[in-house]
Amino acid sequence: QVQLVESGGGLVQAGGSLRLSCTASGRTLGNYAMGWFRQAPGKEREFVAAISWRGGNTNYADSVKGRFTISRDSGKNTFYLQMNSLKPDDTAVYYCAARRTIATVYDYWGQGTQVTVSS
Repeated sequence: QVQLVESGGGLVQAGGSLRLSCTASGRTLGNYAMGWFRQAPGKEREFVAAISWRGGNTNYADSVKGRFTISRDSGKNTFYLQMNSLKPDDTAVYYCAARRTIATVYDYWGQGTQVTVSS
């Protein structure tokens, strides 16, 4: 199993920045992809960004492309979501997640961290 612990959420004004962190433990991550998802009140969970652990290939939702950056630090078993130019619509609980690269379903999830962007 992979255990994920998130941190870095908070309250910011529109246009501000936050960096979320997710630390993984339990196994080596070379065959995994890591992702960030978010869920706003009354809405479905949505994909935000993902990165392959081995190669560092990234993918972003159109809604955050150009504003958010996903990265990882292999030495710390940690990956990040740098969020810039935040908008009120970015307000949500953000979850980090992990899946095997050959899978399509994210099987491991963090506890979530609240991001609130005021207008």
